[in-house]
Amino acid sequence: MENYVKLESISLKDHSEINEKWVQQKIVDDPSILGLGKLTVIQTERVQQPGGRLDILLQDDDGKTRYAVELQLGKTDETHIIRTIEYWDNERKRNRNYNHIAVIIAEDITNRFFNVISLFNGSIPIMAIQLKAIKYNDLFGLDFTTVLDLIIPDEEEGAEDPVDKAYWEKRTAKNTVAIADKLLSYINEFIGGVVLKYNKHYIGLAQNGITKNFAIFYPRKTVLQLNVKLKRTDELDEIAEDSDLDQMPYDNQWKQYRFRVKEEDLITNKEVIIDLFKRAYESYTG
Repeated sequence: MENYVKLESISLKDHSEINEKWVQQKIVDDPSILGLGKLTVIQTERVQQPGGRLDILLQDDDGKTRYAVELQLGKTDETHIIRTIEYWDNERKRNRNYNHIAVIIAEDITNRFFNVISLFNGSIPIMAIQLKAIKYNDLFGLDFTTVLDLIIPDEEEGAEDPVDKAYWEKRTAKNTVAIADKLLSYINEFIGGVVLKYNKHYIGLAQNGITKNFAIFYPRKTVLQLNVKLKRTDELDEIAEDSDLDQMPYDNQWKQYRFRVKEEDLITNKEVIIDLFKRAYESYTG
């Protein structure tokens, strides 16, 4: 059966029919095309001080994260980069009740962009999305590909005061800390040599003295909050929903699935948890 269709890639910068406003409206009509999950449009052409307008301000469905989106047809340039960061900073200062992420969208994300962003050493939460326009007969399509995902600061590298297991047992409960021990044993079933790294605000993972936080544990009084670092996909959403795990809203800022784990989950949901650990480890180590 012949079902092949030849698609034509086109440049939008000097296109006679399509302009930046057209692309912006398509994003506003359906923000999910950006691949950032379920988003709500807060405002377009948002006035900035001392001047300028932010193309699109989006908010995640968790109600905690906002995306300051700047769109440019053609190549990224220094002015566009600075403007994106400036608008992100304005929005961050305007409303500190949200986590703000800068998003730059362009047809060509240049090497110079990556060089400039590297100078900030992860201090600015920024994402880069490359836009590709496709034509088929008289129809146009848009494809958005994330080429720079959110840079997550190494919160575990020296930023946390080390503590010990007794600290967590006193602060929460021995049985919930014991859940972390059991989850660690699941990890070592397929990796080996991983240990718990006790910090003041969370329990992380380390291997051969090197931090490997593809999963993070937060013991509470009656349950343990498990954060697994994985990019959100429909497949993983389905796996989580089909399990008996008590799922919390997905953390879009740090790209984490979050669950409340009880002692009984260690038996009833063992296979699901191990599967998530394996996927997270593979993603974390590339």
